[in-house]
Amino acid sequence: MAFDVARIRGLFPALGDGWIHFDGAAGMLVPEQVASAVSTAMRAPVSGPGGAFPASQRAESIVAAARRAVADLVGGEPEGVVLGPSASVLLSRLVDALSDRWTLGDEVVVSRLDEPANLAPWQRAAKRVGANVRWGEIDIETCELPAWQYENLVSARTKAVSVTCASGSVGTRPDVATIVEFANRVGATVVVDATYAAPFVPLDLNALGADVVVVSAQSWGGPAVGALVFRDPEMLERLSSASLEPNARGPARLELGPHAYPLLAGLIASVDYLAGLDDAATGSRRERLVTSLGSAKSYHAGLLAQLSTELRSLRHVMVIGDAMRRIPALAFTIADRKAPEVAEYLASQGLCAFADEGASGVFASLGVGEVGGAVRIGLAHYSNVFEINQLIRVLEELG
Repeated sequence: MAFDVARIRGLFPALGDGWIHFDGAAGMLVPEQVASAVSTAMRAPVSGPGGAFPASQRAESIVAAARRAVADLVGGEPEGVVLGPSASVLLSRLVDALSDRWTLGDEVVVSRLDEPANLAPWQRAAKRVGANVRWGEIDIETCELPAWQYENLVSARTKAVSVTCASGSVGTRPDVATIVEFANRVGATVVVDATYAAPFVPLDLNALGADVVVVSAQSWGGPAVGALVFRDPEMLERLSSASLEPNARGPARLELGPHAYPLLAGLIASVDYLAGLDDAATGSRRERLVTSLGSAKSYHAGLLAQLSTELRSLRHVMVIGDAMRRIPALAFTIADRKAPEVAEYLASQGLCAFADEGASGVFASLGVGEVGGAVRIGLAHYSNVFEINQLIRVLEELG
């Protein structure tokens, strides 16, 4: 495998700002090829679809290519790819469409590991129809989400199971395949939020077994575009349509209004960027994606292991959780200091990181707010050992 982090860093003009970026929770920086693709598409004549002239045909080509790119990323079919302005917006449309058939007493299963953006739509829908929300609980010591509990969480009344593929807060990667197996026993629809997993882990929709996977291009340095990928494209025809077109078919049933074509061009370029993370990757784009993301996974596992080990060696630092399977994201607290204070000090030393006061999401479940919140660290493709060492050096000064 050839994951050359120095070469990859050269793809990001924004790294010239001189800051060290551990702000992966907000998404990665944008590679030059993505910015160029968006800029080029904005300069080209692009019209609405359905016309017989080149500008209209260009719009249709961009949409089709964007669907193929996302399908390659997750191992799905282009016919099952819904595109939209963000993962949160698309997830809300999906939940609205699914909940149209729920009735009083039905159930939906969510988890404490999920981000608020993947919880709120399900909670709103359940409240609207009188359905019950059941929760997958996390281990407060390890931040694991035990899959065995789902055998009892799902029932004959369960209509949907929603779970994250990886936590952007504490890095945990739950055993989604086992959760899907339990959900399949009762015929529940399974929606997996792969927003934080997609930049670091090769995804295979068929192996995962989920009915729908949610991704956000911003998480890997793409533009503000989200996508839903349906394992069975025919499922789209069975959902209530959100489209303004009464005869909409396929992905268009959950797409509202015209597409942002320049951003879709950037989406395509961002998937191509992922496919080129390993400069030794060959074959189709799907094959190169699997190779490149496999290389990224190995590289970041080593980087995360170093970061975690060195953080745990600092007596005044407490790392939250210790899951076996992870993406390169973690959170920590510092004794006698509130998280916003720590984040401000990091910023004063040229390091970007977010503080979470623990008012919602996984940190609220863990009671992190009672100790002043947590600092979130999100590594990126361009993170390196030097940056890890700088973070440790600065945190040592707070001891």
